[in-house]
Amino acid sequence: MSTVTVMLAGVGGQGTILAADVLAKVAAAAGLDVKLSEVHGMAQRGGSVTSVVRFGDEVHAPIAHPGSVDHLVAFELIEAGRQLHFVKPEGRLLVNTRSIQPMPVLLGSVPEPAGIEAILADERAIFLDAEELACEIGSTKSANIVLLGALSTGLSFDVESWREVIAARVPAKTVDANMRAFELGREACMKGECEL
Repeated sequence: MSTVTVMLAGVGGQGTILAADVLAKVAAAAGLDVKLSEVHGMAQRGGSVTSVVRFGDEVHAPIAHPGSVDHLVAFELIEAGRQLHFVKPEGRLLVNTRSIQPMPVLLGSVPEPAGIEAILADERAIFLDAEELACEIGSTKSANIVLLGALSTGLSFDVESWREVIAARVPAKTVDANMRAFELGREACMKGECEL
């Protein structure tokens, strides 16, 4: 299998790192070589968090270069725009429709970014309201697992492997909710709700 590069981008507290860990473990369970890297920009204060998961028969480095990402999973709109240059022309761009304003915007020192959705739409982004779907199961904290469910429809890993890894990785009392969140993300893409 040639190397596949997945970038997960969000802000602190959205579960980006947990999602990357789940993906890495699913790829490893499939017998692939896996490399994982993370960048935390003041993550505990809502700063950018970017994780790269690369997997294949032989992976030499965990680094993504501009134009090298096969799948970008953006946990919110501004981070999608910020990381867009990493996506291959034929890459898949999966974007949560939530927008989290950075501190300079909230403080009024810079204007709110405008036109991000239109730019992403021009790049064939697949939009998904992961928070709304997570609310259906009573926990917006499961939005990251909703996004993994959506991502899983574009990867060749066995669905049962995803379920096993998620069940082992999330707190025991949240397993059922996270299983449902994963299914809601998959269903949204398979029914066409998170299409172009």
